[in-house]
Amino acid sequence: MQKTEPQRTMVLTGASRGIGHATVQRFNSAGWRVITCSRHPFPDACPWGGGADNHVEIDLADPNNTIAAIEVIREKLRGRLDALVNNAGISPKGPDGERLNTFDTDLRTWGHVFHVNFFASVVLARGLKTELTAAKGAVVNVTSIAGSRAHPFAGAAYATSKAALAALTREMAHDFGPLGVRVNAIAPGEVETSILSPGTEKIVEKLPLRRLGQPSEVADVIFFLCSDQSSYVTGTEIEVNAGQHV
Repeated sequence: MQKTEPQRTMVLTGASRGIGHATVQRFNSAGWRVITCSRHPFPDACPWGGGADNHVEIDLADPNNTIAAIEVIREKLRGRLDALVNNAGISPKGPDGERLNTFDTDLRTWGHVFHVNFFASVVLARGLKTELTAAKGAVVNVTSIAGSRAHPFAGAAYATSKAALAALTREMAHDFGPLGVRVNAIAPGEVETSILSPGTEKIVEKLPLRRLGQPSEVADVIFFLCSDQSSYVTGTEIEVNAGQHV
């Protein structure tokens, strides 16, 4: 009699829009159970596959709230976690939507950005280490093209937090590897979402592929890194940006 494989489970932060929403759809279509995490309650009108039972309201900017939410997530996991995708990220702007540089970003804003974009990733991975180990799972951290070069729209706090997250990915791959858990990152470039800044078309004109990326294209790479097809890949950062880095 053929043994039935257990349904795979993913925890995803920043699930409500853009890349996060496309990632929910990609994993749901492959039969995964997706536990979504965001600072908003589960919206009744949203077509997320798992529904409210698989949603955790969590404010990643609040370390105490993040740590407390880990137990809520663990109760929903039933002992194993196949993938953790740290996708949540914030990039504050100035009063008129301008980029906040190193002169204009106050210390409170730096801390707020780093708690969401950087610290939450390691807090969640460490808190769910037992479940990730049980499944020989994978962690994917979503960084950014802005983490490796100055960007005309992404602020200094956002860029440095994403650069730190890339370094954290290597450190986590080193630490989690002996447990059978792989840790990788993806660095998206200009992706067509509702938060694109005016002027992005000027960047697109110079990309080797000459077009915006689609959230579904980024979700496909995330899925690859969480699947058995990437079973010997860890500690790397995949650029998903139409050649913007070349």
